[in-house]
Order: sequence, then structure tokens, then C-alpha cells
Amino acid sequence: MAAALLKARSLRNSSLPITSRLFPPLSFSSSSSSSSSSSLSSSPCKTTHPLSQPSQTQTPPSPKKVPFTVSVHGRTWVDPYHWMRNTNDPDFIRYLSQENSYAEDFMADTQKLRQALVSEMRSRMPAEVSTPPERLGPWLYYQYVPEGKEYPVLCRRLATEKKGWMETVVNYLRGRSGKEEILLDWNEIAEQYGYVHVGTCRVSPNHNFLAYTLDTTGGENFMLQIKDLTTLRNIPKSRVDGVVSLAWAQDGRTLFYTEVLCTKLGSDSLVDVQVFTEDDSSYCVDITSTKDDKFITVYVIDASNPQDGLRRLCKRVPGVQYFVEHHCGFFYVLTNASLSEDKDLSTGTYYLGRVRVEDMHLNNWQNIIVPSKGSSLRDMDILNGHLVLFLNKMDSTQICSINLPIDVDCKHRVEIDYLDPWFFPLPSNFCRISPGSNNFMSLAYRVVLSSPVMPDVIVDYDMSRRTFSIVHQEDVLGISAATGSSSQTSDREVDELPEASDDKEKDIQNCEVCPWKDFSDAYLCETKEVLSHDGVVVPLTILYSKKSHLKDQSPGILLGYGAYGEALDKSWCSDRLSLLDRGWVVAFADVRGGGGVDPSWHRSGGGLHKLNSIYDFVSCGKFLVNEGYVCKDKLGAVGHSAGCLLVAAAINMCPDLFRAAIMKVPFLDICNTLLDPSLPLTILDYEEFGNPQIQSELESILQYSPYDNIAGGVCCPSIHASSLIIPRVGVWEAAKWVAKVRDMTCSSCSRSVILKTNMSGGHFGEGGRFGQCVETSHEYAFLMKVMGLSVRSEAQSSIGKRCFKTALDLRNHVHDSGRALWKQHSSTEIKVAALAISRNRTCGDSYNGTFLLQADA
Repeated sequence: MAAALLKARSLRNSSLPITSRLFPPLSFSSSSSSSSSSSLSSSPCKTTHPLSQPSQTQTPPSPKKVPFTVSVHGRTWVDPYHWMRNTNDPDFIRYLSQENSYAEDFMADTQKLRQALVSEMRSRMPAEVSTPPERLGPWLYYQYVPEGKEYPVLCRRLATEKKGWMETVVNYLRGRSGKEEILLDWNEIAEQYGYVHVGTCRVSPNHNFLAYTLDTTGGENFMLQIKDLTTLRNIPKSRVDGVVSLAWAQDGRTLFYTEVLCTKLGSDSLVDVQVFTEDDSSYCVDITSTKDDKFITVYVIDASNPQDGLRRLCKRVPGVQYFVEHHCGFFYVLTNASLSEDKDLSTGTYYLGRVRVEDMHLNNWQNIIVPSKGSSLRDMDILNGHLVLFLNKMDSTQICSINLPIDVDCKHRVEIDYLDPWFFPLPSNFCRISPGSNNFMSLAYRVVLSSPVMPDVIVDYDMSRRTFSIVHQEDVLGISAATGSSSQTSDREVDELPEASDDKEKDIQNCEVCPWKDFSDAYLCETKEVLSHDGVVVPLTILYSKKSHLKDQSPGILLGYGAYGEALDKSWCSDRLSLLDRGWVVAFADVRGGGGVDPSWHRSGGGLHKLNSIYDFVSCGKFLVNEGYVCKDKLGAVGHSAGCLLVAAAINMCPDLFRAAIMKVPFLDICNTLLDPSLPLTILDYEEFGNPQIQSELESILQYSPYDNIAGGVCCPSIHASSLIIPRVGVWEAAKWVAKVRDMTCSSCSRSVILKTNMSGGHFGEGGRFGQCVETSHEYAFLMKVMGLSVRSEAQSSIGKRCFKTALDLRNHVHDSGRALWKQHSSTEIKVAALAISRNRTCGDSYNGTFLLQADA
């Protein structure tokens, strides 16, 4: 696991909770009735699912109904569960508690299965997890999770290097003799408050202060706290609520934070000075500093003279973004601003502009750097000697470095290939690249590489010598890697970062060896092109076990998001092995609306075009079934936050396709939510989904709004996990959906529609490494239960393990193996296995559980 720094560009960050990184980023510096208003009465089920009857004795809770009519643009509908938006209503709290009790009862018969899953997941974890140190000035900063603990600890120590005797004495007297300093312990905070989420964490340029934002309730109201690193104590009266981002000035004592205020440390009292106020609610404010710490960007503030005021880089235009860095008197700006004289750059395509600091007007930009044909710019970073660019090309991501300063000085387009870029060597099977903190003065550029079959690997790319070295790769216990060895520095006692050798030719040869390890010998990861309803090709990534997967018979899940231009997270997750080893397929649909080759992929799946993303998801699901990757009646869907809108709309559109669903903090009641501008994200979401106060956009939203399109008689077992206190997706979204589904669908099947509410957690779950195992095991057990693949007792599983090998050994020696085994053995478990073999349900050479599950089904 590794600390990674990504520039978030969405409000609902969609990294699916089935996988997550432990460490947060560390940075240094006419009236008609709508179809949705149909009578809320249960209908006989129109779908047939081989679902075993629930074993629980409880009946689902039945919340009260309060008449409420919604009218807009001549449309009228009734919403009897509108009252749930008042989360302080005692009846609502009581209802959520009843639903939690019902969910617990529903899952009671999976307790042993969940325990087994948790045990499997924890057995793959090393006792202690750590990140390799990162050098900043005289210090090495790093994080680790202590053995037996849930959360990380941020530490530092002085780097080992030759010093003068005076400096050695001074450091000794200050207590800085190379020993470890604990700067922030997440575990202590969690023990004190019961919940911990560190948002932003930044060390001052002089290394004397640590500013961080902390959420201790799950409500995402982050409070700013500042720690004096010379005493390792928080500064009194430094706490400020509601802080989103922050940046240090060069003096190491002046701190800017949002809403943009400035405070100066070191005085007897801290006085906040208002620097900038955003009055337009359709925008949100973020503040950061350029990589060299010379400028602070909200507009532009000179970090060496922070009281000098703000300078505007460009005029604000809706839909236009600017990401600013600085190098040697030039601003480098990644933007999609239209250039009237360049038709190719007037359609929202990102390019890189360069302009002198003293003359920032758009018309004075020099060196419009554009990607080569067939690729697009995604992000940039700047170090002292190099410009680093992230590009998308076809279905892959590329990273390249360009030497700085750029000598070309003219007002015209320059293609990246003209600037002699070095494209970083990458593994062929990677799916995700995350940049590290990367100090401005670093000679190497650090990234985290990951894929569904490759555990996180931290790589340093020496951009001057154009070589790379493996710094660390995540350990996965109990499974052997397929590809050779890799140099690892996971020990926290490492004094220095690894350096390239003096032999450049040797390093180049090492690059060609590709030393990162993966598990591609055991698990296949395929990328397929799926045709959507309009002929557009949608990328589909399919992951499964070579030994355990059974064509046309394996169960599977399809993950999707499709919003805010966010790429679907396909990084490594060892917990998935508990599904893969049981024969499951895990697939990722990169539907429109999410991240793609260029910004048009996002635009073509948002606003008036949102239906495209739903059709894409359905097409990917059908592909999995039609091509035999997943059994027809065993396909589930998984979504998180805005991704649940995609999943639920797809279930409404094609109910016979999906057998089960996992929806986490689901965004389902989109129309009613966007009709209420008082909610935190409503106005900001108009750009993504549309404004229902505009009739054409209302009509578009009502075509797919999950809550408004639940069809009578359609039922899909699903679990909806939400939180009472999160602001960005109201808990009522899930509660209303569950109540309405139970009203309108089969009373028997709808018993498998579950609402599970965390009465204290946040949008992204609890976050602890062991807590995540418990949460994931609950989801996996639910899927197995409702698909009829469980529940087996531990005794059956144990007998199966003993008998399975016997059945396999006989398989190759008996022509009609099933019948022969049936005659020769009396054990019921061996007979079941033999029957499966005679039906060609082979699972490979080792027991994995799929055999008995399928035979039982």
C-alpha cells in the first residue's frame, strides 16, 4: 500500500470501497401525472430468480407515509416518503434502527461465511504496512501501520548524512539525533473520537509546523489543526472548523486556508485576515501552492510576499479549468480554455500553455503544448528540472518527462514529441497510475503503479538518466507472484532513497527485465471492447481466476461509476481474491460520463446525455453473460455514491439482467434532490446532471431517475449501505428507495432488499485496514446468499476439502468419472463433486469452494 497524491477534480470522488488505499496524501508545502406517481401497492413478481427463501423470522419494517405532492413544469407526482429528508425526525431514526435490525437478522445465517472471509482477507495482510521514506530537506518522512492497528502513523527522522560538528551538536541539543518523531497518529484520534478521517496534511517549508484537517464525526466538516513540530503539540486556538484546503507561504509561518483566510503563527494571538470570498454558490474554492512554493493559487498570491494581494490569471468562464504551476519565471497552465485562432483547441481539449509571470494575459501565452495525434493531456506536474505530463492514448495511460527549461520561445503550437519526451517504462497490464508527493527538488519522479493483477508498486523514475528503480511493492501473503523478483525497501529503517547505479547501460537492461511482480499466472485480466446501443465502443475490464472460472457458470459482479469525469478505480485489491478463488468474475465498465481517452467521454455521458452511461453499463452486463464469462442468473452490480445512480437505473432498465446489487451511500433520488437548491451539492451538480428547473433537463432526468422509474413487479435483491450524517448524499436517498421498492414489488422477493445505515460513519466508510475486511465480507456474503451460492456450514467446507482431491485424482482415470465415483464412494460430498465433474464443472487442481457451491445450487 502506498501514499499517493492525486488532484481531485470531482465532488463525489468515486474510488470504489471494495478497494482503497490506507494512507491519505501527504503534501509538503398542462398538468399530467408522471409515470412515477403510480399507486404504491405491491405487485406480483414478473421475474423468476432461483433465490432461496430468507431464513430470518423478522418481516421488513414498514415506514409511515405522509402525503406530499411535487409539481414542476406541468408534471405532478406523489412522494409519500418525502418526510424522510428530515433526519432529525424521531420516526425516521426509529425506522433506520428497525432496518438495521432487519438487515442483521437477514444476514444471520451468513455469520460463519463472513468470519471465514474476514480470516482469508486478514491472512493476506502483512503484520505491518509501511511506505518508503520521502526526502524533503534534511528530513525523511514516511508512514506505517503498526502491527495490530487499524490506521497509519505519520513519522519523520533526520536523514543520515555527513554533517559538520556544529550542526550535529545543535541537532542533538534539539533532540533531533536521527530518532523517529511521530507527527500524527490516526489510531490515537480514532480511540479518542471513535472516527477519524484526515483530509489534508501539509508540512511547512521550514519543517516546524504540520497543518492538517480532521473529521471526527463522518460529517465531512473538517477542522483545521496546527501542530508545532518542535514540541509535537497542537497550537492552542489554532482549531478552525469548515476548512477544505490549505497552503503555506514561504516563511513557514503564514498559512492560507479556505474560505480563503490568512493567519500568521508565532504571535501571542492568531488573527485571521480575509483574503478572498466566493459569492457564487455554483463554484467552490480550493487553495494550493505551486510545486516550488513560490506562489499560492486561488487566484495567484506571491508566497514570498503574501500580503501583496491577489492577481487573476484568467477570466472565469463556466466549464473552463486552469491548473497552474510555476518554473523559472513562467506559469505553466493546464487548461481547456478555448483559443479562437485554433479550431482544434476550441472543443474542450486540454493543452498546456506557458506565460511569463509578469504578463499573464491569455493572449500573451507562449508555447501552446499539445499532445500528439491520438492522445490527450490528463494532468501535469513540475520538478526543478523536468515537466511531467500524464496522457491518455487509446485505452492506456502514459507518463513522460520533458527537460526544463523549454528553450522554444514562440507563439505557436508545439507537439509534445517535438520536445524530446522520455516516456516512462510501464508494465503492460497496468490500469492505474498515481503520482507521489514528489518534492520540487527531486531528481526522480515517484509514482504508484497498480492493476487488478499487480499489487501496488512504487517506482522512482530518474528523468535525467532515463532509468527507473523499484522502491517498494505491496506484500501479499499466501500467494506467490508470477514475475521475477523486485528490489524492495519496505523496512522503515532505510536511511536513504534508492539511487540509480553509475552504470547507465546496466540500469537500462534492468528496465527491460520488468522487475515488478504480478499474479497474471493465476488470474487473467482482459480488456474487451463492447458495442453500446449507439455503436460506441465501451472498454470493459474482466478479471477472473484461471483455475476457478467456469464458462457460462461462474457468478460475477460488474462495477461502474460514470460521473464527474472520474476514472473507475481498477487498482489491486487482495480482498477480491476471496471472490476470484471461488470462481467469481469481477468486471469494470468504463462507461461514458466517467474518465476516458479525452474530455468528450465525460461530456457524452452527462447532462442531457446521461442515458448513454446507463446503456453502456447494460451493454457491458449483457456482454459478460452472452460471452459466457458470467452465468445468466448470477450477475451482480456494484456502485458507490453517484455510481449507484448508474446501477439502479440499469436495474430499472433491464431487470432480468442483474441478480443482485451492492449500493454504497447511493445517490438515487436525483430529481427530488436537484429540485432542492438548499442541499449542499445541488447547485454544483447542475453542471453534471442538469437543472430540473429547466424543462428540457427535467424531461431528461425523469427518463432515468432511479427513484422515479421503479417498475411494479420488478425485484432485484440489493443491499444499500448509507450513513446518517454525511452531507453529500443524504441517507434518505437509500431509505426512500428501499421503502418504495418494497411497496411496488413482490412482497416475498423484496424481503431481500436491505438497508444498512451507519449511524456515525462517513461517505467513504470507516477506513481501517481490518474494518474494511469486515465491511467487504458482509458485501460478499450478501451476494453469495441471494445468488443461492451459500450458506455452507464450516463442517461441509472441511469435508469438501478432504474429499475434493480424491474426486479430482479419479477424474483422469475413469472415462465416465461421475458414474464410477458414484458407485465407488458413499460420501455424499464426493458424490456431489463427482456429479459436478461429470457435468464438466472442473475447477482446476486445488479446492477453492466453487465446486460445492455450484453443485449445491
